Amino acid sequence: MAVAELALHQQFLCFSKPIPRTRTRPWLPYNATLLNSAKKTQFSFISCTSSSSSSSQTPEANVETAEFCVNLGLQLFSKGRVKDALTQFETALTLDPNPVEAQAALYNKACCHAYRGEGKKAADCLRTALREYNLKFGTILNDPDLASFRALPEFKELQEEARLGGEDVGYSFRRDLKLISEVQAPFRGVRKFFYVAFSAAAGISLFFTVPRLFLAIKGGDDAPDLWETVGNVVINAGGVIVLVALFFWENKKEEEQLSQISRDETLSRLPLRLSTNRIVELVQLRDTVRPVILAGRKETVSFAIQKAERFRTELLRRGVLLVPVIWGEGRTTKIEKKGFGLTPKAASALPSIGEDFEKRAQSITAQSKLKAEIRFKAEIVSPAEWERWIRDQQKSEGVTPGEDVYIILRLDGRVRRSGRGMPDWQQIVNEVPPMEALLSKLER
Repeated sequence: MAVAELALHQQFLCFSKPIPRTRTRPWLPYNATLLNSAKKTQFSFISCTSSSSSSSQTPEANVETAEFCVNLGLQLFSKGRVKDALTQFETALTLDPNPVEAQAALYNKACCHAYRGEGKKAADCLRTALREYNLKFGTILNDPDLASFRALPEFKELQEEARLGGEDVGYSFRRDLKLISEVQAPFRGVRKFFYVAFSAAAGISLFFTVPRLFLAIKGGDDAPDLWETVGNVVINAGGVIVLVALFFWENKKEEEQLSQISRDETLSRLPLRLSTNRIVELVQLRDTVRPVILAGRKETVSFAIQKAERFRTELLRRGVLLVPVIWGEGRTTKIEKKGFGLTPKAASALPSIGEDFEKRAQSITAQSKLKAEIRFKAEIVSPAEWERWIRDQQKSEGVTPGEDVYIILRLDGRVRRSGRGMPDWQQIVNEVPPMEALLSKLER
């Protein structure tokens, strides 16, 4: 993560060398995007005035302002004094902070609560930052220090609120999801428009046809034909019912798609340890491998891996990477006392998140190096997060949570298919094209 030493009059930004072996908390950028997660570079704001090109603040110049309390809290947190850091962040919120300072104070206060195992308080702080200070939900998804919080039920509730949107958490995350949904289903909005338009037309026609039906039933010289009028009423009423039903069906499908996109986004941020002991997020392996997640009891998963060894060469040609997830590992994993989920060493091994990853992904050398580190099997990091995601996926597929399942991902990171039990490796070899095949290039 990066830490910013704030000055009251911020004019420009310059980067300095990171302090070795120092674990610091983030000063969040106010306009962070979904993929703009925290960096490992340390930077500082330099204050400039009209009388001097650069100046430095002395300790005596520091007064108790919101920015001073936030910076002091960051320093205390980096030294492991979480309780004192929490006090500073709480003080910052009482000193009339500007939106950037308030967002950072709330976010880091939430991190302190998460570190202390206070999931509800952490969720309340993040909820306020999302609603009032434009915190991007992607920041919460991307932060490796919040791994332990993302394994709690409070995070699941917060994510569901953000997906649905509302006054409590704002609509920014839902807007992001809807943009992705529009790309995946580009004509859904057009269909919904026509459903509304045609149902409105049928409703107006029905409004004028019903009185004619009463006149036809009453009879008389000027009465319209009864059976013709009945037919018009049935057609218009049936049209309204069908079109409204289609509209609600489209809404249901859209919500299901948004839920799946939200789960895919969560999945992309789950960490893996490669054979070289390098920690990467799943998103960094897109276009490079097809992960096959094997979740179940230890005996079942081990047996499936042994069977996969018989097809090792063919599976490697198809970019298959085995990701075993043993039920119960998340409950027995020891949590580090200095950090959330990943150790400082592991976190520093995540060099390709956000903008850095987009730049590195364009480098052929970096891609080749990553491919060289990938072997046949990877080890999960933060097992509780993995288990929570798999159980959510099981519920969405109508599978009892806790059953032995496998999930095959595409090269673009989306779910190809899943099923109960363990996979048939021969079927996968027959079904999945080699990496150099045209179909694999289209899948990217």
